[in-house]
Amino acid sequence: MSILLVLCPIIAIGAIIDAIAGGGGLITLSAYVAVGLPPQVALGNNKFAAAGGTTIACYRYIRNGQVDWKVGSIAILFSLAGSAVGSSLATRFADAYLHYLLIFLVPVIAVFIMLKPDFGQAKPMDDKLAIPLSAVAGLALGAYDGFFGPGTGMFLTIIFTSVIGLDLLRSCGTAKVVNLASNVAALATFVRFGSIDYAIAIPCAISAIIGGYIGSGLAIRGGVKVIKPVMLLVLGLLLLKVASSTFGLF
Repeated sequence: MSILLVLCPIIAIGAIIDAIAGGGGLITLSAYVAVGLPPQVALGNNKFAAAGGTTIACYRYIRNGQVDWKVGSIAILFSLAGSAVGSSLATRFADAYLHYLLIFLVPVIAVFIMLKPDFGQAKPMDDKLAIPLSAVAGLALGAYDGFFGPGTGMFLTIIFTSVIGLDLLRSCGTAKVVNLASNVAALATFVRFGSIDYAIAIPCAISAIIGGYIGSGLAIRGGVKVIKPVMLLVLGLLLLKVASSTFGLF
């Protein structure tokens, strides 16, 4: 019971952030590990709760017409293939190489978002370009998710708005749908291997659903004014996580 009193509020906060900009797992997974769950169980519980939060967030984005199904469906198909590639690479290569790349890329992305005044504004792209770019984005981010993972939804959102030209809110909604597909696929594996403590996972999933509902509502109502600062917060958390893992800061 004492574990749930600690976990549930943190999971709700992580789900709020995740529903707005992605990257909530940076907070929630650390919380599961901090209370003493074994790594595989922490990952399984995190996926279980995240599936609940992402589902309700998807529902709200879809209900408000903030999902581009053409872009999203292509990205889903290729992200599943990319995830398999990334998981395979993770067994062969150390993730230190990716850490160093992220330490360079994350600050560059943050500066780009801060200095680009029209970031998040819609710039419609011809389908002849949008569809193959959606496939490339899904494949690349799926591989990243399978190899490392943190911030996948946020990076998808950034690509959908900066490269494919969706407005920021629609990018968030589309990224959430792609995220849900990959979450469910990963969750099935954790269920199969019994890596979920349901006594903890179910209350945390309820907290995530509440957080996902609140976060998606804030994003839908506030648009860029809400999403952009939360995105910068997630980039900061990701940089902190990667730097601490790479250089042993904490």
